Amino acid sequence: MLESIKETAGFIKNIIKETPDFAIVLGSGLGKLKEEVEPLHILDYTDIPNFPQTTVVGHGGKLIYGILEGKKVLMMSGRFHYYEGHDMSTVVFPFRVFHLLGIKNLIVSNASGGVNPNFRVADIMLISDHINMMPEHPLRGKNMDDFGPRFVDMSEPYHKKMLEVAENFAKENNIPVHKGVYVALQGPTFETPAEYGMIRAIGGDAVGMSTVPEVIVAKHQGMDCFGISIITDVGGPDIAFTVSHDEVLEAANKAMPNVIRVVKGLVKNYS
Repeated sequence: MLESIKETAGFIKNIIKETPDFAIVLGSGLGKLKEEVEPLHILDYTDIPNFPQTTVVGHGGKLIYGILEGKKVLMMSGRFHYYEGHDMSTVVFPFRVFHLLGIKNLIVSNASGGVNPNFRVADIMLISDHINMMPEHPLRGKNMDDFGPRFVDMSEPYHKKMLEVAENFAKENNIPVHKGVYVALQGPTFETPAEYGMIRAIGGDAVGMSTVPEVIVAKHQGMDCFGISIITDVGGPDIAFTVSHDEVLEAANKAMPNVIRVVKGLVKNYS
């Protein structure tokens, strides 16, 4: 695995030449953010040695290097999920590559189900913390000593300064946002009403099927992380209604303009 990571990083480094200031991951329905980037290089996942392939509608399959708000960014249009059948080492493979490219800052986005009673569909939540309920841990197995320590401090999984910069930008620009705890489950089923109730009972505000493995690996490597969720449906023990992936994408598109503004504001103002 280490040799594959090194080969992939070397391939990308030979093309982009520079060290990006940020890596940005576009989640379900958040692909329009890539239209805000002044592209310098666009790489199809299929053309990158050892790179996994995405199978989910709403996720692209390109690595985009360019300029956003005057900063160099490497953007993943399309991520990889455990529920697709990938093992965790495959899910987090790109983030290992980011480390060898020298990237220090990570922005992750996702669509999630809201369980906080104050949340509504198309609301935006800045992730302040997470609860990992995935069945496999991304650091399980022999530690990759070249990347980080065996036991990783998770006292600040989402960087407080990045969170503060984004929150202040949102406030100054009258963009309503929540802060909350994201819970990661395996998927691919949407949660039952009772499961939504469980998520709320253990301290979650939103639930999804991604992000947490990526952030754990990023923290293992000493990266600073920021996470943002679009609330695409709401649920609870007394709420029962159908949810489809199309509806998730529709809600994500509704929130898109404000998500783009917040991410651009963070990229511009964080240093």
